[in-house]
Amino acid sequence: MRIRLHGTEDECTRTAELLAQVLDILDVSRPYPDRAPSRLVRMYVTTTTPPTTGSTKEK
Repeated sequence: MRIRLHGTEDECTRTAELLAQVLDILDVSRPYPDRAPSRLVRMYVTTTTPPTTGSTKEK
């Protein structure tokens, strides 16, 4: 799964760190700046969902 983060560089970096607490992060891209005059960036997080815990029954 690929997640796009959009905000300030600090916001995107912090959010990627928080996502790492609940998802298996494979890669975090460098910040890509928006066109001027915006001061926002885009970062892309590549992740897989962690395995589920507990048992599930198939029907």
